[in-house]
Amino acid sequence: MRAMSIVPSTWGGRPVWAEIDLDALAHNVRLLAARASPARLYAVVKANAYGHGAVACGRAALEAGAHGLAVVCVDEAEELRRAGVEAPLLVIGNTPASDAARVVALRLRPAVGAMDLVEALSAEARRRGAEVPIHLELESGLNRHGLSPDALVALAERARALPGLRVEGLFTHFAAAEEGDQRFTRAQFEVLRETSRRLPWVPERHCAASASILLDHEMALEAVRGGLSLYGYRPAPWCGTDADLRPVMSLRARVARVSDVDRGATVGYGRTWAANRPTRVALVMCGYADGYRRSFGNRTQVLVHGRRAPVVGRVAMDMCMVDVTAVPGVAAGDVVTLIGRDGDERVDADDLATIADTISWEILAGISARVPRLYLRGGRAVEASTLVDRAPVAI
Repeated sequence: MRAMSIVPSTWGGRPVWAEIDLDALAHNVRLLAARASPARLYAVVKANAYGHGAVACGRAALEAGAHGLAVVCVDEAEELRRAGVEAPLLVIGNTPASDAARVVALRLRPAVGAMDLVEALSAEARRRGAEVPIHLELESGLNRHGLSPDALVALAERARALPGLRVEGLFTHFAAAEEGDQRFTRAQFEVLRETSRRLPWVPERHCAASASILLDHEMALEAVRGGLSLYGYRPAPWCGTDADLRPVMSLRARVARVSDVDRGATVGYGRTWAANRPTRVALVMCGYADGYRRSFGNRTQVLVHGRRAPVVGRVAMDMCMVDVTAVPGVAAGDVVTLIGRDGDERVDADDLATIADTISWEILAGISARVPRLYLRGGRAVEASTLVDRAPVAI
């Protein structure tokens, strides 16, 4: 399947877009759910589903069998509710007590690690005649937020006694689950298990995210939180090497023009690249404001007509330049693949993360809101979201 066949002729759009393969996402959801079974799977769609589009990906994950969705803040949850998502929404960030009314109104499941939030939720639940399921966050080694075992048990007993609250879950975050040495992760897991023995009436425990889902079924417990691997990437190369994860996002752009550059001429800001021969250079409409980093200049390759071509000069805010001398027939309007597959070649987020000295999470989540998302099923675009209309609409 060639890259240029995806974009509908009726869709004007910007000359850069992200293709989100909902079939690949559904495959990954089913794979992770099977690995974790019988535990429930919360599909993590925080940060706009790691840049993929929270509403469309959330719906697709639920259709594929996810029990609920996880976000980091109330605003992210509200976006899903406004889009008609009725499934359980777990808010795993640090929710302030001032958001208690919204939590109750939106029927959310907040992470709780402070008495002021517990009391505010109880008061608001009583006022509305509602019940709020809460998940208590245990600090087991990440040292970010959450409570020590003793403090958490005390908070749990207090919350249990307050009207309007139901202590549904107990969870923790692992600090190094993707590392080869699993001893610290095992120690955190044992802290969670030991604490849960003191709270046998709490029905749901969760600690496993993508790495632990792929590596250790024992850590699945009653629920898991699938994040990065839902989108087709492993947290580390050695995690789940037997798992057929399928990357969900492709980032593509169009060639705006092709020009001939003389030997010795420079390209781009700072004159960091000079042609060592007569060179054909394509102007590609994707820059660091779209999430394609400035540091990729002179260091990475894109795919054009199924062949690799180097990015030359610095990546600018809105565009970059590509040496297409070795790719015959490149013309304005041709599709360039910056992340994804074209023919037999592929560039993935792990490749770009290595170049940028970062992680694939940051590359994917960094694809900016001004990049339209095209949502694919069966290899065809069925929905689109843009900066103007973020909610997916049929096309």
